Amino acid sequence: MYSFKCTHIIVVATRCKSWEVNTKQIRYKLGVLCQVPDGASIKVISKKAHSTLSPQVSLKDDQNFSTKYFHLIDPDIDNNKEQNPERKKLKLKEIYLTKLLSTKVAVHSFVENLFRTIWGTTNGRVSPAIKHFFDFLDSQAESKKITDPDVLHIWKTNSLPLRFWVNILKNPQFVFDMEKTPHLDGCLSVIAQAFMDSFSLVEQQLGKHAPTNKLLYAKDIPQYKKEVKAYYQLVRELQGLTNLEFNDFLHQEAKKHGNEFNESAALREIYKYLERYFNQLQEKLEQNSASGELQQQVQNVRQQFENLKSCSWE
Repeated sequence: MYSFKCTHIIVVATRCKSWEVNTKQIRYKLGVLCQVPDGASIKVISKKAHSTLSPQVSLKDDQNFSTKYFHLIDPDIDNNKEQNPERKKLKLKEIYLTKLLSTKVAVHSFVENLFRTIWGTTNGRVSPAIKHFFDFLDSQAESKKITDPDVLHIWKTNSLPLRFWVNILKNPQFVFDMEKTPHLDGCLSVIAQAFMDSFSLVEQQLGKHAPTNKLLYAKDIPQYKKEVKAYYQLVRELQGLTNLEFNDFLHQEAKKHGNEFNESAALREIYKYLERYFNQLQEKLEQNSASGELQQQVQNVRQQFENLKSCSWE
């Protein structure tokens, strides 16, 4: 196979047994495509028909007609994006699949340990905060006469894993002193997607055109879903906490983090919420037949905030 280059036009011809390179024939054929002046130079580039590396002529070398080899992506494309925006990198996701699978195998044990720590238990126990909150959701479903277990599954999933844990998984800089690069962000998004799919009740039908990040954990997701359902069931079967036990837990946690929070700022935000929705809170308390003592406590809290507010102005 030969490639003939004249000014800015490249003509590629396949040589057969009866074909011979004839300067006059070449000039005549090129003349049909472009005006070839007398004395023009023609460079013949020979290459094999089934070569693993294809020689390509770089745009930067048009003047001296030099030839460069490259693999899949021309290194000059990034430099010539502004001058030649029509040229794009050749990207084939299939060529990354092998590397992607090997990387998944390398980090798989760490990912599984992370997931099972989140939806696992320690000596058959979970955090009192999670137990108390899940019991609250169960009681709400019972009071609303909701018997569909999928509804409770969705409530718990949207409240804790998808609202809290996914945010931490995708943004580790919230917890650790680190920089999240764009490359790391893409990797964490794949892990976060697998985590979310583990809590989903929808059976996904993945085909050959499905996203690679979903195909990567397709075989693991069914097992993860079973573990999530077992976790929810285990939490529900655990013995409930009394108000005294839960208050003691909150007191111990407050002592651990006593110097880490700005109490004044927290109280200010609570007051803003109370002031904005005070009438609605009063109505809800009356509709739910709340005790007069509880209603009076809410009124006292509001009054104390008002007194502090007036003192600050004085």
